[in-house]
Amino acid sequence: MLTSRDDSSLVVDRLCDQARGKNTSVGCFYFESEAREGQSAASMLGSLLKQIVSGMERIPEEISRAFQEQRHAISGRRLQLTDIMKMLQAVTHSQRTFICIDALDECSGVQRVRLLDSLKTILEKSPNTRIFVTGRPHIRSEVEKGLAQPVVSVSISPTKDDIIRYLRSRLHEDDTPDAMDESLEAGILEKIPENISEMCVWATVVGISAYITC
Repeated sequence: MLTSRDDSSLVVDRLCDQARGKNTSVGCFYFESEAREGQSAASMLGSLLKQIVSGMERIPEEISRAFQEQRHAISGRRLQLTDIMKMLQAVTHSQRTFICIDALDECSGVQRVRLLDSLKTILEKSPNTRIFVTGRPHIRSEVEKGLAQPVVSVSISPTKDDIIRYLRSRLHEDDTPDAMDESLEAGILEKIPENISEMCVWATVVGISAYITC
């Protein structure tokens, strides 16, 4: 039994292994609820752009030039969303690209709309791009509408035994074992499985885009 972040890490690791030695790039971003205010569509796509460009053998001249121009702009102004989009379209158009976004539901509503609209544009102009997304079920329809592309959805509900095995393995890794007694451990193994209904598990990118509920 895995958490959403664990699942995404497995997918990213698998994609990176398959991309090694090929003209393929992999970029990933994890939305955190605690950092919601600072995680905009521009910052997220900018992070993806840096990851993808850093993995290229040769940085395209137009991208290098754009970064140089921004460096000399007033107060070192950050790249704007439109600038980032142009660069992403340039690099994803020329090579196969996998974009992995974890916990999309933790992205604020306004920024999520901007992000999905940007990803839709990338998919339209870069047919070799694949998108892998995780998030809670309630934003599934928003993803389908925002991307306007065929979306494969996989929902997996863990069994109680799966959750207990996972909890036992995490408790075994606790670096403060003296803080845990048998009563507390028993309470954790009883209460947490009762409050968990669905968790994100594992999937591969299928077709144009893939969406996993969790």
